[in-house]
Amino acid sequence: MSVQVAVAVAMFIGVVAYAVLGGADFGSGFWDLTAGDAHRGAAVRTLVDHSIGPVWEANHVWLIYVMVFWWTAFPRPFAAVMTTLYLPIVLALLGIVLRGAGFAFRKYAGSLRQAQLFGVVFAASSLIAPFFLGVVAGAVASGRVPAAGYGPPLASWAHPTPLLAGVLAVALCSFLAGVFLTADAARAGDQALSERLRTGSLAVAFGAGAVVLLALVPVSRDAPTLTDGLTGRAAPLVLLSTGAGLGTVWALLRRHHTLARGAAVVAVVAVVTGWGVAQYPWLLVDEVTIAAGAGAPRTLAALLVVVAVAAVLVLPPLLYLFALTQRQAARASH
Repeated sequence: MSVQVAVAVAMFIGVVAYAVLGGADFGSGFWDLTAGDAHRGAAVRTLVDHSIGPVWEANHVWLIYVMVFWWTAFPRPFAAVMTTLYLPIVLALLGIVLRGAGFAFRKYAGSLRQAQLFGVVFAASSLIAPFFLGVVAGAVASGRVPAAGYGPPLASWAHPTPLLAGVLAVALCSFLAGVFLTADAARAGDQALSERLRTGSLAVAFGAGAVVLLALVPVSRDAPTLTDGLTGRAAPLVLLSTGAGLGTVWALLRRHHTLARGAAVVAVVAVVTGWGVAQYPWLLVDEVTIAAGAGAPRTLAALLVVVAVAAVLVLPPLLYLFALTQRQAARASH
């Protein structure tokens, strides 16, 4: 494996981690938005606060990790994406900022009306952010970012593959969050809430499957290079994601919540990894390969050293934080 590919793999690990951890956080906004009025939705919103409250800021470490790696290791492709897809990128970042503000402010709102307003901001922006992040990924994967950058600011992403990628990102985040929240409610002993979320998660799972099926034809016509990769080298991962998704549905139907959560994670990891494998060796599909877009060899080598140091100094505290939150949730349920 060349140093360029090694750095790209290290960066893509951050993409996968953000898709799972950040995706579960973003998806909680869907359940908050659809929870109902102040009375009916109180239990769901309280569960969302307890589930993501301790870790929602930490999960964005992976986005920072990916962005820093991207502009340091692959500066020209990074500049091309930023100068072409600045509209969806700005909207995604705006969603992330508004989401954080809404989540924080609604806890300290001076009235129910203010709390509802901040809650709507949190929930709506939780869907806006993954949608436009998916749009960016779809535009890159469909070969609409020119190597020199400065592509059409709207026409570069207003096409089937980017838009369907945005919808699929929202669906996957909502699905993942629903499975996680179902398991959290069951562990807390709230069977009524767990059943309510379980039913909703099954509906979202079937909705996500429908999006994938409906996207097959337009994506195959709109992004042939990506489609060739998905039906070729990435086919085993596509099958794995399908099997894991069906396994999640089965586990939800049988109320095996821990198994459902694990299968949902595998499904999302397989989907995102399959996209990366299908796109390989392109960094910007049909425009720039990983090798051609990489920066100076010494910079790449230094980044690999940084990854090794971060794996020792940063990863263990993050894992410990997640372990603490799980222990606290387990204690609260007893």
